[in-house]
Amino acid sequence: MKSQNERRRTFLCISIPILLLFFGFNTLPLIKGFIYSFTNFRGYGSYDWVGWRNYVDLFTDSRVGNSYWFTFKLAIVATILINVVSLIMALALNAKIKFKSFFRGVYFIPNILGALVVGYIFSYIFTYILPAITHAASMLADRNWAWVAIVIVCAWQSVAMSTLIYISGLQTVPEDVYEAASLDGATGWKLFRHITFPLIMPFVTINTVLCMKNSLMVFDQIMALTKGGPAQSTESISFLIYNNGMNGGQFGFQSANAVIFFIVIVVISVLQLKFLNKREEQL
Repeated sequence: MKSQNERRRTFLCISIPILLLFFGFNTLPLIKGFIYSFTNFRGYGSYDWVGWRNYVDLFTDSRVGNSYWFTFKLAIVATILINVVSLIMALALNAKIKFKSFFRGVYFIPNILGALVVGYIFSYIFTYILPAITHAASMLADRNWAWVAIVIVCAWQSVAMSTLIYISGLQTVPEDVYEAASLDGATGWKLFRHITFPLIMPFVTINTVLCMKNSLMVFDQIMALTKGGPAQSTESISFLIYNNGMNGGQFGFQSANAVIFFIVIVVISVLQLKFLNKREEQL
C-alpha cells in the first residue's frame, strides 16, 4: 500500500508540471486568442469589443480569400507529390539492395534539418544557381512559378518521414502473402495493386492526413523563400496571420482568422479520416 502511494505521488510530481506547462504554452494562448478574436486589439494598447465583426469581415476580405486559395492549392499538390515520391522510395528501400541501411540514413537527412535552414538554402539555389544554369529568371520572382518552388522545398523535406512510415507499413506485410500471390501468377503492378497497396492502406491514411495538415500550416518555407511575394501571390494563411497579426496591427482580426483556420484543419482531417477509412474497408 505504501509503495502504491509513493508511485502515485511520483506520477503526480511528473504529470502536474507537464500539464501546467502545456496549459501555459498551449491551452491558455488558445483561449486568449479566441477572446481577442472578438475585439479590435492591435497587439498593444487598449481595445474594444466588436462582437462577430471580425468573423464577418473575413469572408469579404479578398486578401484572406487569396491566401486560402493559395494554401489549399499548395497543400493538395504537395500532399499528392509527397505520397507518390515517398511510396516509390519506400518500395525501393524495402527491396533487397546493397547498402540499404546507408541509403535509409542518407534520405532521412532533410527531415533533420530545420525548415528555415532548408528554405534559405533553396532560396540561394533558386535565386542564383538555377538562373545561372538555365539563363532564366528566378522562380521566386515569378508569381506563376513561385508556389511551385515552395512545393518542391516542402516535398523535399517531408518525403523522408513519409517514406519511413511507408517502409514500416511494407515490413508488416507477411512474406507468405507474396509467395502465395506469386504462385497465382501475380507479379509487378498486379502484385502491388491487389496485395501490397490494400495491406498498407492504413499507412496511406496516416501519411495523407499528416501531409495535408502540415502543408496547410506551411510557414517556415514561405518565410525563408518569398515572404509572401511576389505581390502577395505566395501568402499562406499561417504567414498572413503572423505577418498582419504581429506586424500589421490586426491582432484581433487575425485571431479570428486563426480560429476559422483551426476549424478548417480539424474538419478537413476528420473528412479525410472518414473517407480513407471507408476505402480501407472496401479494399
